[in-house]
Parts: sequence; structure tokens; C-alpha cells
Amino acid sequence: MTCELSFGCTGVRGDPYAAGPTLMFRLRIGTGDPATRVHALVLRCQLRIEPARRSYDDREAEGLNDLFGDRARWGTSLNPVQLAQVPLMVPGFTGSTEVELPVPCTYDLDIAATRYLAALQGGDVPLRMLFSGSAFTGDGGFRVEPVPWHKETEVRLPVRVWREMMAQHFPGCGWLRLPQEAMDDLLAYRSRHGLTSWEDTVRSLLERAQAAPLTVDGGAR
Repeated sequence: MTCELSFGCTGVRGDPYAAGPTLMFRLRIGTGDPATRVHALVLRCQLRIEPARRSYDDREAEGLNDLFGDRARWGTSLNPVQLAQVPLMVPGFTGSTEVELPVPCTYDLDIAATRYLAALQGGDVPLRMLFSGSAFTGDGGFRVEPVPWHKETEVRLPVRVWREMMAQHFPGCGWLRLPQEAMDDLLAYRSRHGLTSWEDTVRSLLERAQAAPLTVDGGAR
């Protein structure tokens, strides 16, 4: 007899004790029969943002322009964005169980999902969770059954939860990644001018750029 698994998500929170930004999704997994025994589940969980399932104000639309273009194109450009793909080992249970799925996050704005989340001012993020893997079932022995990709559930991640999680790990800060050559040049500039922090270094460069007179063609004299 095949074990017909079902999946649902009952909530999401930020993990205050994780070394880096981590979302914890509370999963409810059922077999459809309270007497069915599952010895273990080995899952692969894919999380996708589905941008077309919510509305956006003008400020958010401006922040999303580099991802989806202007609003005139959104009928065809609001495609799903992958947030993460993570493994999960679920201990044995009978009938149903609840477990937490840890999903590490990044503040790297080169990542499409992070740019999307950072542009939102409030509300919820529409997510779809897809599951696959193997289920070890059977009474009096083991039987291995596949968990097909069509097993999925929807969940809405409050933007507030994501922002509070990022603020815990990067309070009042942004994150910028540069090629090594640019980092070396920036470090040399900082050392050459005796600057004590990266903030001072960037502000010094911005002030120099603003103070530099421009020629008619836009180049500095």
C-alpha cells in the first residue's frame, strides 16, 4: 500500500540563535491514515517566490525595475524567483508530524531573491514549497517510496519577519560584494588616506566625485 503524503506550512519565523540569517518554516506532514508508520523521510525542499500573486505600490515597483522591468511588462515578466533549495531529514512518525525546515538566507543584493525581498515595504511574500525525496515506510520491514515533485504547498512569508531577521544580523547596514581587484584598490585608497573605516572610505570617494568639476561631455577635468 502506497503512503500518500501531504504537506502544509503552519508558520515561519526567524531563528534568533542562528549564526547567519535563517528562516524557520514549520511544516506539517501527514500520511492520510493515523495508523500509517513512516520510519524516516529524506526530503529535498525547493522554495520559490511567486511575484504575480501580490500587488505592489509605486515605491516597490521602482525597486523591482531591475528584476522585472517597468509595469507595462509585468504581464509577462513576473516570473517565479528561486529563494532556496534545502535538504531535510524527518525522523520517524505515525500518522502525522510537525518539523521545522531551516532555510539560510543571504543579504547579497546580487542574488535575485534578496533584491526582491529588499524592495518590498510590507505585506507578505507569496511562496510555493515543492517537495521530493524518499519515504521509508512499512510495518515489520522497510519499503522505499519516492516523494514526487507535485507534492507542494503555499505559504506567505511576512516581509516584517524577513526584515527583522536581517536587522538582527546586519543592524542598520547594507551589504556590497566587489571583485578582488576593486577591493584591493579600495583598500589601497583607504590606507593611503589614513581612513579608519569602510564607511569613511566610501564617503571620501563620494565627496571627491561630487566635488570634481565636469566637462561638457560628462568627463572629469
